[in-house]
Amino acid sequence: MGVSLDIRTIEAYRNSCLELCAEKLRDYDGLEALKADENRLNAYPRLARLEEPRGVVTLDPPTLSAGQIQRAVECVLDGRFLAEHAAAGEATRLKMGTKYLINPRERLTLESMALAWSEAAGEEMTPGGILNNTGGVRPQDLLDLSLGSRHMFQMAFDLAKLAGDQGRNAASVLENQRMLVILNQASAPEVIRSIAGSNFFGFNPAQVMFMVQESFEGIGLREGRFFYDPDSPRRLHNHGQMAMQQTAEDQVFVLLEGAPGSRRYLKPEQVLKILEGMDDKLSYNIEDLDYLAGALDLPALALALDQSDQGARMVMEIVANNPEHPVKGGLAAWDGELGRNVMIESFQLLDMPNSELKFLNRNFNHYPKPAAAFRALAEGLPMPLAVKDGFIYFQPVQGDLNFSLPTSFVRRKELRPLKSWKSVLDSPQAVKAMAEQDRQPGFRDFCQGVLKKNLAVR
Repeated sequence: MGVSLDIRTIEAYRNSCLELCAEKLRDYDGLEALKADENRLNAYPRLARLEEPRGVVTLDPPTLSAGQIQRAVECVLDGRFLAEHAAAGEATRLKMGTKYLINPRERLTLESMALAWSEAAGEEMTPGGILNNTGGVRPQDLLDLSLGSRHMFQMAFDLAKLAGDQGRNAASVLENQRMLVILNQASAPEVIRSIAGSNFFGFNPAQVMFMVQESFEGIGLREGRFFYDPDSPRRLHNHGQMAMQQTAEDQVFVLLEGAPGSRRYLKPEQVLKILEGMDDKLSYNIEDLDYLAGALDLPALALALDQSDQGARMVMEIVANNPEHPVKGGLAAWDGELGRNVMIESFQLLDMPNSELKFLNRNFNHYPKPAAAFRALAEGLPMPLAVKDGFIYFQPVQGDLNFSLPTSFVRRKELRPLKSWKSVLDSPQAVKAMAEQDRQPGFRDFCQGVLKKNLAVR
């Protein structure tokens, strides 16, 4: 019988990782050979027999009934929609620290953006060219808000607007929301202070949950023994570990009386009970620029709730690859042996040509009745690995929940292109997106009312 993953505590998870190495990698006497075999070890077992996905559901907003949309509206306004904000990411390619804390007014100029763009693209870019790409907006023209504050304010703003449109009290709707904010160890104190200092953006501090994603030393191999090397770089074990960690002891917490330094940890059964009161959960990425123009996608939520009625406990959105310029990504396919659609991560695809990747993961997944996903996560996810800098780091994938949950695959009739602030080449469109956010009628006044300070640009 193989090693079972124990994720009840961080220490149990750490020990399980060592036990997995000892069991699965016992034939290796060094990490160079393991590195050479990494792709084979992670490969999906039935790659050659996969077919195009079947029964993909189309998301076409005009075909949704008024009742379906209203159901989504009430799910949100009644506090039965849990938004998870993944804010742990470090802007490594941007070289500006934690993404949540980046304030373009303080960190960017047209000149610095042009220099960074030129170095990354390998061709000269002028400040005037950057200005043209931002739509004529300078970073100093933006409201004095960090990327994370913008992200949180957009959710609050959209909720308040939706409440008003429905004749609800906006303050009561914001008070009723529950959310989970995922942070990293390095910047968690500063981000928490920022959120508390922003009056929780109008949300109820008692219902804003936090979790600090753990990082781990690399695992070394010496004389047949696997061990955590204290001299190795600490790394996150991917977003799958982030999801599993939510089910462990002493991980999810709220701030007592909203004070940054005073935490009350929730027991896993308390988190589960909260999830049992939710109709849907959706994880948002902090760098998603489309989000800045609208945090609530009611048609997608309406479809997720409809799929929930049909038994789906995970709804994965897929996009068609560009046949002229196909890119690498997670592959949606039909696995005949399993008799169902599956989503397979890119590192499991060996040397499959990009041209064979017909449908890709958009990495935007709903979890209807999210208590089911929580229970599945508590049992653990598959544990692929990677050798980086001469050490082993496990790389579990949250999307692998599709193998343990009834999953519906959805494709939009009208494709929405992805826009994310991942590199300096994206910085001009990030500034442009923030300027468009600032121009939303009432957005500045809303932010100023919550912060109780003037955000007028210089």
